[in-house]
Amino acid sequence: MALSDTFLSELRADLGEANLRTDPAERLTYGYDNSRRQAMPDAVAFLDTHEQAVRLVQRCRAHRVPLIARGRGTNTTGATVPVAGGVVASFERMNRILRIDPDNRLAVVEPGVLNGDLQTALAPHGFFWPPDPTSSPFCSIGGNLACNAAGPRTVKYGSPRENTLGLRAVAGTGEAFRCGVQTSKGATGYDLTRLLIGSEGTLALITEATLKLTPKPSALRTLRATYADVASAARAVARIMAQPVTPCALEFMDGTALKLARDHAGDSVPAAGALLMIEVDGEPDALPGAVEAVSRAARGDGLLDLHAAADAEEAKTLWAARKALSPAQRKLSPHKINEDVVVPVSRLPALVAAVEALAREHELPIVSFGHAGNGNLHVNLLPRDDAELKRAEPCLRKLFETVIALDGTLSGEHGIGLAKRDFMPMALGAQTLELMRGIQRSFDPDGIMNPGKLLP
Repeated sequence: MALSDTFLSELRADLGEANLRTDPAERLTYGYDNSRRQAMPDAVAFLDTHEQAVRLVQRCRAHRVPLIARGRGTNTTGATVPVAGGVVASFERMNRILRIDPDNRLAVVEPGVLNGDLQTALAPHGFFWPPDPTSSPFCSIGGNLACNAAGPRTVKYGSPRENTLGLRAVAGTGEAFRCGVQTSKGATGYDLTRLLIGSEGTLALITEATLKLTPKPSALRTLRATYADVASAARAVARIMAQPVTPCALEFMDGTALKLARDHAGDSVPAAGALLMIEVDGEPDALPGAVEAVSRAARGDGLLDLHAAADAEEAKTLWAARKALSPAQRKLSPHKINEDVVVPVSRLPALVAAVEALAREHELPIVSFGHAGNGNLHVNLLPRDDAELKRAEPCLRKLFETVIALDGTLSGEHGIGLAKRDFMPMALGAQTLELMRGIQRSFDPDGIMNPGKLLP
């Protein structure tokens, strides 16, 4: 859409000349994310303060201009792509850690703070914020909240929804509000904090977050288990999660993933049908018993090898297979389709078997890995040519149908965005979707907040 001169002059007055960009080259930079989708915004607004965010929303609402919040663009579903044009609101300059409060186990941050920078700032205090996406060195807290993006530690410590106490935000009406608490318990009205987390910018702009911190464990042990086949590894995951000691990471790689990683990184990656990376944390005196409990559960039919790292340096070596996987996938296929489906942990063996069957049925390379302790499998379709790319579409639909039939859901941490929007009726009934639309209308009656995303 073309923005009026009146709107642009008003926005410059609100934000300052240096905070509004309309040059095509600069706009292009803010028109794509890690999904490889792209669209051109009409303007980019750089926000420095909460008050600027309020004025921006009010101005966009008055002129019916689409408004798309953006962190660092690491999203893989197209959630920050401005498909309707309008203004992209970049939060990269709102990157201040406002307060670290160890006594109350909380930190107050602006949305542009990088996940990795926050972890570094918390470390001297003996705390961490549990969500740890793979992109943590360069993804923002605001983006983590928008998609409820988590990572390996979720299996023990939870996602952003479980680790955020409160928010400051601006609804699509232009009204500023606070929600949540600064206490470990709270039962006062509707939980708007958890509602906003995972809403992908379709309800409000988040301008501040009060995060719940966790004391950093003083010891960590890493184990690597290899199996003859994926079914054996999947059954081991179910056994591990059924015993009392919860690992702080439980990562799965199938045989195809291991072969790709081995071709890329060499003999540091084991040859096997499947692999589990397991980490257990806690106090030094309690750790040997915890490691033994997890090891007992990992043993079973199909186990080839179970090895515990002697120290941190060896632990890095054991993680080599997982680290080598992403570059290996990019080398095989420039058209990688990365899905992050979730099923109940007990159904993981059935999901893994179904994915193998889909690969054979559609004659398509599929690599599976992910956060097995949550039943969160990253299923990567890797079409190498146009024919395989064409077969990937029905394969993807069949994958989602299978996941729903196994009582699972479409996404664990990547979100919905554009990529999975049209599959939402598979996961949610018409009545549920209409209730969600009603909530959206309450927050954003004019439909300016990230239009075209999340809801079909």
